[in-house]
Amino acid sequence: MQDRVLKVLEFTKVREQVLEHAASSLGREKIKNLVPSSDFEEVVKLQAETDEATTVVRIKGHVPLAGIHDIRAHIKRSVIGGVLSPHELVQIASTIHASRQMKRFIEEIAEERTELPILLEQVSQIIPLTDLEQTIKMAIDESGEVLDGASELLRSLRHQLRANEARVREKLESMIRSSSAQKMLSDAIITIRNDRFVIPVKQEYRGHYGGIIHDQSASGQTLFIEPQVIVQLNNQLQDIRVKEQVEIERILIELSAKTAEHENELKVIVEIMANLDFIFAKARYGKKIKASKPEMNNEGRICLYKARHPLIPIDEVVPNDILIGKDYTTIVITGPNTGGKTVTLKTLGLCALMAQAGLQVPALDGSELAVFGEVYADIGDEQSIEQSLSTFSSHMVNIVDILKRVDYNSLVLFDELGAGTDPQEGAALAISILDEVHNRGARVVATTHYPELKAYGYNREGVLNASVEFDVETLSPTYKLLLGVPGRSNAFEISKRLGLNDKVIQAARSHVSEDTNQIDNMIASLEHSKRQAETEMQEARDYLKQAEKLHHDLQKQMIEFYEKKDSMLEKAAEEAEKLVDDAKQEAEKVIRDLRKMRTEKHAEIKEHELIDAKRRLEGAAPEIKKSAKLPAKKTKQHTLMPGDEVKVLTFGQRGALVERVSDSEWQVQIGILKMKVKEKDIEYLGTPKQTETRPMALVKGREDSNVRLELDLRGERYEDALMKVEKYIDDALLANYPRVSIIHGKGTGALRQGVQEYLKNHRSVKRIRFGEAGEGGTGVTVVEFK
Repeated sequence: MQDRVLKVLEFTKVREQVLEHAASSLGREKIKNLVPSSDFEEVVKLQAETDEATTVVRIKGHVPLAGIHDIRAHIKRSVIGGVLSPHELVQIASTIHASRQMKRFIEEIAEERTELPILLEQVSQIIPLTDLEQTIKMAIDESGEVLDGASELLRSLRHQLRANEARVREKLESMIRSSSAQKMLSDAIITIRNDRFVIPVKQEYRGHYGGIIHDQSASGQTLFIEPQVIVQLNNQLQDIRVKEQVEIERILIELSAKTAEHENELKVIVEIMANLDFIFAKARYGKKIKASKPEMNNEGRICLYKARHPLIPIDEVVPNDILIGKDYTTIVITGPNTGGKTVTLKTLGLCALMAQAGLQVPALDGSELAVFGEVYADIGDEQSIEQSLSTFSSHMVNIVDILKRVDYNSLVLFDELGAGTDPQEGAALAISILDEVHNRGARVVATTHYPELKAYGYNREGVLNASVEFDVETLSPTYKLLLGVPGRSNAFEISKRLGLNDKVIQAARSHVSEDTNQIDNMIASLEHSKRQAETEMQEARDYLKQAEKLHHDLQKQMIEFYEKKDSMLEKAAEEAEKLVDDAKQEAEKVIRDLRKMRTEKHAEIKEHELIDAKRRLEGAAPEIKKSAKLPAKKTKQHTLMPGDEVKVLTFGQRGALVERVSDSEWQVQIGILKMKVKEKDIEYLGTPKQTETRPMALVKGREDSNVRLELDLRGERYEDALMKVEKYIDDALLANYPRVSIIHGKGTGALRQGVQEYLKNHRSVKRIRFGEAGEGGTGVTVVEFK
């Protein structure tokens, strides 16, 4: 991709925002080099790895990436025989530790049946260098100090050093505590100069203590003298310090050599940890802007649903659906300069670049993007009133360059195509340029304020008109993209709203051709029809979601019912088998007793003995406790007809017959659910009575009012929330819902407690429970009705 395009479409700014989510300089280095790829397989892999990282962030909320350092220079110096400093060795141990933590973290998540093939493949390459890490940590602490336990010799030297220092201090303290010291010393303290213990002596008493002068104060009135009596002790201290430094140097050389032995493993750790930091930075950025994974294709198809510009705050940006590449390959956005057209262009271009760089895009799930070989953009600030030749020339230079390179695998974005020159010539150039790029098969989106291009989309196949909606009431753009509706001039409406005399406006209208008026009226009608269609489509989607949820709940209940039924049958079969086994054992015992009696009494068996044996055999027969059957369905002499009220015996629910589906099945309406039921499972209850009064409009109204299966109370005040709950429960009961969900969030818990207290005391509530993990957890209360 051209650097100029990355800058114009503000991809560089997105990259800077991703940088904020990196945990190390290694990750930041990879992010700084992040550019979109034009290889389809590579883009698919990049999106897959970002999606895996997003899954991990969603499940765990954090990733153990702390403690990673760029140790590549340290490894190189150790390999060529250099001696690493304690701080460099600490960074190596810290990076090894971070890699072990990350490896265990990913493997544990994968064991929880979470599919993470790419991340698992990454961490599988990490070799845990536990021995090297522990060796360094046992020798050097986190602040970079070599520990006493690094070697026995160092421990001994440190012990001697402390003992000698104690003796020196003891000698000096006895000097400064003497009565004569008060007048000879500037201050009764022990200090250090040139690594030797000294005391501050006044100038006039310099000869009293003898020894060596190491320093003097700025005024020259105080000399820092090492008394003669401790010169020998200080010499011993210096000798021990030298030996200490020699031993520390030996330890560092040894640790550096061990580091060099693991050169390859350490390089792999650095590479993998840099890549993981990079991947999780992309995932955390996607979470921040509420992005989703787009499906990628190499067919030039773009379907962005509710796409947002990532650099505009979420609470301010207007999301738009942007569709291109299926039924049409060129979109021309016409209309006056309202500020929304350029944002739409940049949103599309930026989403394409982000997706090809492995970043998730700020759009709804299910969005789709193509992998383009190149993205071209001619976007500039065309909001100035004066358009000079130099501005037009600069645009044409960009356009000429684009026309030299563009092909079928390109995405081309033109902002205010043909602007900056004579309107007629500019419109003609715009049409010619669009024809050229469109004929090459590229995906093109162009904005223009030329009215001549309104007819462009109607005269050419594969071209669609669009516009950015403008609210005449507020005199401001809504920034909502209207696909299929060309832009229209709002000059007369705006002038009227601003108070221009009607006479002047009417005179102006007379100067506009009849064809132009008809076109504007047609556009206005199209806008109205489109808004109405979108509203109805959204309502249909809501109904479909509710029906799908109800269908899912019903299926779940039926599965539970049949599982319970099978379990009870299996238990009954086991009990019956046990009874039969017991009966067989008793019968065998009776037979054995008869045989014994025959043997012992030589077949002279008395009648009363046979009667007793027979009674025992009869007692061995198991008594099968028959389950209490439902009372037989009272067959009413009635031929079932559509509209009859019936009871569905398999579910214990009342309903109404809709129509006969087959000889043995009816379609039954239960609440808002329709299902097929066998006629043998239907009990006739009666025919609805036809009264002279109007039907129950209340119930009808409830069904038509589109009662949702969930109530969202987040952000509501406590009193208002309870009033909404009360009304919502009534509506849900009238809609005959078996259960509903109330979303109150977690927060302080006050709203949750208040809602649940109200529901516990409601006469129609059977029971309440918190939502499951997939339903919202403790932020949602699920209500089941009686």
